[in-house]
Amino acid sequence: MKYTYLPNTKIKVSKICLGTMTYGNQNNVKESEEQMDYALENGVNFFDTAELYPVPASAERYADTEKIIGAWMKKKSNRDKIILATKIVGPGDYTKHIRTTGFSEKSLFEAVDGSLKRLKTDYIDLYQLHWPERLTNTFGQRGYKFNKDDKWKDNFEEVLNSLKKLIDLGKIRHIGLSNENPWGVMKFLELSNKNLPKMITIQNPYSLLNRLFEVGNAEICLRENIGLLAYSPLGFGVLSGKYLNGKIPEDSRLKLFPNLSRFAGEQSMKATEKYMKISHEYGI
Repeated sequence: MKYTYLPNTKIKVSKICLGTMTYGNQNNVKESEEQMDYALENGVNFFDTAELYPVPASAERYADTEKIIGAWMKKKSNRDKIILATKIVGPGDYTKHIRTTGFSEKSLFEAVDGSLKRLKTDYIDLYQLHWPERLTNTFGQRGYKFNKDDKWKDNFEEVLNSLKKLIDLGKIRHIGLSNENPWGVMKFLELSNKNLPKMITIQNPYSLLNRLFEVGNAEICLRENIGLLAYSPLGFGVLSGKYLNGKIPEDSRLKLFPNLSRFAGEQSMKATEKYMKISHEYGI
């Protein structure tokens, strides 16, 4: 296993981070524990989760993923071997069952305390904002259009102040972003100083089917020393080739959750076919 450091820290993490958004829905408890055992045995010490998980989000399964991870860590007594990342859910119609108050100080404290309880730990190594509060492009959306009905007010400094309080209390160690755009990243960086903490990571989609990160965020991350946690590196499994020629294997994500088809459009399939030809040509 190859390792690196979370930017601006002495925290050593595996280059492969275990994503867990399927635990408690697509994967049952036994399968989830087997995956975590396998990951840790093979040198993966970096686990990422969120209060929203499992996906698709539902009130019935709210935060089940964190509960599974917490129970497993307690059973194995291995919290000290894992660098643990989780997230507070952003606002939206499909998250109303969690809360509707965005990233207010009350929301952040409520979310952190809930995650700590479910994960059965007293600290979180990396705490992330799952997506922006403001109405903007997320989850692969193209063509930004300003929405004059957006009720969001600039609260970047307020959010950082709240996160600083959580850091000072020892509940979280470092902070990061997810599904964020260049403008949002720079606004947070603009306010970071000796008194306010810096966002040290960004968790955005990045694969051969989604290279939006390269447009603006890549330069920011390189110049400002922010680490990328690339999610969906196989495009929800599409880049494995298992969905080619109209195939939808049993128990696959697209079979179980047809709405999760972000990377399964016609262009993605055509691109995957071409990537497969290249990989076969070079034996990789």
